[in-house]
Amino acid sequence: MLAADPAASIAAIAAEAGVDRRTVYRRFASREELLAAIYEARYDAVEQAVANARLRAAPVAVALHRYVEEIIGVNRTWPVELGRLRADEAIRRRRDALIEELDDFLRRATDEGLLRADLPLAWASSLLPQLMHLASQELSELSAAQAADIVVDSFLHGLGPR
Repeated sequence: MLAADPAASIAAIAAEAGVDRRTVYRRFASREELLAAIYEARYDAVEQAVANARLRAAPVAVALHRYVEEIIGVNRTWPVELGRLRADEAIRRRRDALIEELDDFLRRATDEGLLRADLPLAWASSLLPQLMHLASQELSELSAAQAADIVVDSFLHGLGPR
């Protein structure tokens, strides 16, 4: 609901959830507290997706597909506006740690020849999350695994003919 309307009220959220707004307020003292809990849950899911992908241990192609599939699932489960994430110091630290882990993985992918060494790492690091975000929204009729197939293929091979 917050993805569709970031200004949604606690009363509207409670009604959508089928509970009284007092129930929501018993758990969350304010709208900000509710939003913080949502972002925390999203980042817990992202961290679990990274762990499940085994970016350091699994073969690069396998880890890449697992990571993309899981993140597409997270994006679909927690489709929240991400700008607030950058404003929260604790979330920003978690995000920075995840970016560092992904960058290490992308360096490994480059070293193993899956990514072009002549392109800046920052390009791949910026492009992959954008592709996953697009797939989460634009390929909603596909399963996360099917959408991941398209993202990984596009990421590794571009859009030109094979």
